[in-house]
Amino acid sequence: MHCQTLVLGAGIVGVSTALHLQARGRNVVLLDRQAPGNGTSHGNAGLIERASVIPYSFPRDISKLLRYGLNQQSDVRYSLKHLPKAAGWLLQYWQHSSPKGLAAATRAMLPLVQRCVVEHDELATPAGMGALIQGDGWVEAFNDEAAFAKARHDAEGLAEYQLNYRVLDRQQMHALEPGLHSDIVGGLHWLDPKTVSDPGGLTRGYAELFQQRGGTFVLGDALSLCQHNGQWQVDSEQGVICAEEAVIALGPQAPALFEPLGYRIPLAIKRGYHMHYAALPGTHLHHPVLDPIGGYVLAPMVGGIRLTTGIEFADSDDPLNEIQLRRCEALARRFYPLGERLDAEPWLGRRPCLPDMCPVIGPAPEHPGLWFNFGHAHHGLTLGPVCGRLLAEMMTGATPFTDPTPYRADRFQ
Repeated sequence: MHCQTLVLGAGIVGVSTALHLQARGRNVVLLDRQAPGNGTSHGNAGLIERASVIPYSFPRDISKLLRYGLNQQSDVRYSLKHLPKAAGWLLQYWQHSSPKGLAAATRAMLPLVQRCVVEHDELATPAGMGALIQGDGWVEAFNDEAAFAKARHDAEGLAEYQLNYRVLDRQQMHALEPGLHSDIVGGLHWLDPKTVSDPGGLTRGYAELFQQRGGTFVLGDALSLCQHNGQWQVDSEQGVICAEEAVIALGPQAPALFEPLGYRIPLAIKRGYHMHYAALPGTHLHHPVLDPIGGYVLAPMVGGIRLTTGIEFADSDDPLNEIQLRRCEALARRFYPLGERLDAEPWLGRRPCLPDMCPVIGPAPEHPGLWFNFGHAHHGLTLGPVCGRLLAEMMTGATPFTDPTPYRADRFQ
């Protein structure tokens, strides 16, 4: 099989990249070892996060660092044996999280965040996926007056970004989400984001649109990618596929391809979990609800109420560990009346993260015809379509809608 462009990885980033290249006239083959939307794209909290204008940074407050050091928090935990391996990356992350570094990351990411909703809309409508997307935002909930006051102050500090939100007092909060525990004192309702009730299903819907428009999806081994006679080739169930250009959109698996080619891109993995719960009789969760202190999200999904955890630093291939999920579940049950667990075991996902909080989008400097699109951290679902558009513009010689320099692959050298 021969094509112009081979896209490796059928998560939300890869599928979106394939669609945008196809729309610009490329003959595209999309390849993955499993069906589209079954990796990290499947397991997130379902937020198209237009309100996250400030990237997730490494904490620099000493008291917070000391609390995390005890490894008893629900939002972040770590494996002791993993820390020596992660120390260098964590140091880079801490350095980039300085006020200057965080400001630079915020400027770099803002053009992507600002377009995330509209780019999803432009794919969801022709894909017929509108029923999976809700347009009434998500909610931060607080059971502590001091934390609620700080959150209101922090939201006011975002005025320059012109975000739309409502401050909800106790009565308004319980009117919006009647099932919340009576201890909830208020919240913030962020109105600009959209939410998705089946992120994996949305990705599969986009992949079906790609195929309906003439694209080809094949099962294959992305790690077999090699260059031969000036072309890129990979093994698949339909034989060897040859292409003039290839895109690595493998998320957490990307290092297995770019490292043997000599690229030293500091991609690390933040692990996270989810579990679905039944709704108790007479209850209904209307919006995703974030407990910003506990660091988890409760989101209404087609498979039940999904609890997604924060960050676990551990080896990517370590067995799943329920410690963090149990901590979050205990807190969540004091926020909302969850029923029984619906999954046989927790789902474990791997978020691909760069220490400067920006993805890698653009050409591989030393390999003509090879392109990168990975490292979207906590916002793969949010950024998949907009980053797919940006890379497609770069690959086809169009004028990019924003300066891609902050995302270049060689910025860590």
